[in-house]
Amino acid sequence: MRRLLRVEGAKKTPFINRDAHRNFRVAIIVSGVRCIITYLLIPILVPIVGFAGVVAAPLGIALCLVAGVNGVVSVRRFWISDYRGKWMYTWFILFVFLVLAISIVADVARIVSPA
Repeated sequence: MRRLLRVEGAKKTPFINRDAHRNFRVAIIVSGVRCIITYLLIPILVPIVGFAGVVAAPLGIALCLVAGVNGVVSVRRFWISDYRGKWMYTWFILFVFLVLAISIVADVARIVSPA
């Protein structure tokens, strides 16, 4: 796993655990915001604002990508710091990545399919 994440020989800093937790929180918050926008706000606003459907899929993809990048950064930091819960977090973030991938595929399908 260390080779895959390219953290072998990475320098530990005193703040690496704090940074790893912060990036984890950001990834989860971005995923939550994406869910709120995608599954709550857009279905309510689409009938009111006609163009919201055009913005929904690209916005969902962008939020998924931001959450994914933050997830990778936090996993790397957990592994660099040799955090005791690194394997549990790695499995959790893999599940989050699966959900994000499914969401991206659905959004891309929504963009390319004729309305």
